[in-house]
Amino acid sequence: MDEIEIPQYFICPISLQIMKDPVTAVTGITYDRESIEQWLKTSKHTTCPVTKQALPSDSDLTPNHTLWRLIQAWSAANASNGMDLIPTPKTPVSKSRVVKLIRDFGVPSLYMNALKKMEVLAEDNERKRKCLEEAGVPKAVILLLITCHRQGKISCLEQASRILHLIWTPCSEIKALVNQNCDFIDCLTWILLCETENPVIVTTHVMVILKRVIEVTNSRLLEKLKPEFFKQMLRVLKSKTSQQATKSALHILIQTCQWGRNKSKMMDANAIFELIEFELEKPEKHVTELIINLLAHLCSCADGRAQFLGHAGSIAMVAKRILKVSPATDDRAVQILKSISKYAATKHVLVEMLKVEAVTKLCMVMQADCAAYVKEKARGILRLHSNLWNGSPCIAVYLLTRYQR
Repeated sequence: MDEIEIPQYFICPISLQIMKDPVTAVTGITYDRESIEQWLKTSKHTTCPVTKQALPSDSDLTPNHTLWRLIQAWSAANASNGMDLIPTPKTPVSKSRVVKLIRDFGVPSLYMNALKKMEVLAEDNERKRKCLEEAGVPKAVILLLITCHRQGKISCLEQASRILHLIWTPCSEIKALVNQNCDFIDCLTWILLCETENPVIVTTHVMVILKRVIEVTNSRLLEKLKPEFFKQMLRVLKSKTSQQATKSALHILIQTCQWGRNKSKMMDANAIFELIEFELEKPEKHVTELIINLLAHLCSCADGRAQFLGHAGSIAMVAKRILKVSPATDDRAVQILKSISKYAATKHVLVEMLKVEAVTKLCMVMQADCAAYVKEKARGILRLHSNLWNGSPCIAVYLLTRYQR
């Protein structure tokens, strides 16, 4: 193979490999399609790598059929020397072809085949996903899913959710569509309950989509989320379907708990108990960050604090996470202890904080390299109950003087 002399014009200027799908840019230079598309996608400066002329990311790339035939003929001639044959390039997808597939959604005998073809295109490469997006596929798939929900059809859920997962874009049209169709969230929640052939894949895709939907949903709709929605998020969390599904569920709960009566709906679903139980199994650090953040939000209300204290391991769990996970977790964990010590500080609770070394951890925060505002919160908690905690050996120094760094 090393002895074969490869013609210079067969080599892509970017990859320095033989071109498998040569295309010519508007600057007149020919590249391998995959290489130039990756260049245009990732390069900060949309210029031709060779000529340095302007080359917009949406520039047309014209297939160089003549060069491809020459490369193929040369490869065949050198096959005996170990040269692999160059495969025929895939036909670029056209917008008109995608529009035709969208029209097939309205035909009962054709829509499944259309979905399968779209799924193949969406999985192929970024260029084809962009074409699907520009042709209006995200909107069409959303409307198809809503129709399936209304009619109770489950046959297309896996393909449709995968397509939407791959090509979702938070453009203004999609935002408007989501906010005009208040039942789309109900539709996605319904899919989570459906029996599908690949439940892990479907649940993961739907949870990622749901997270993106919640991010663009207006406050009016977020305030009207149904109790079943929160129950389903906690079911996903409890089922440990996948890391991606778990993180999406936590992001969704954090995003939605700040609106209307959503905290109360989460309390009714026993959210805090489930979160603490999940955290006691020691998940990865980022999941812990999300759980402690969510608990801090929920403990800002009386029902949340009551449910938090109703779990025997709650205070100990939060105390153990301080200075062990991340600065963000330190802040949120100290905030939880502040909420408890300020608004729910029975003698039993304060003794429990001392017993499980939550007080010791607050003292350690004062000594650690934490943000000033976190230290101030810790100091405030220590001073608030100094009359009960003054027997703790670590506390005296911080109660009598203002700590400065």
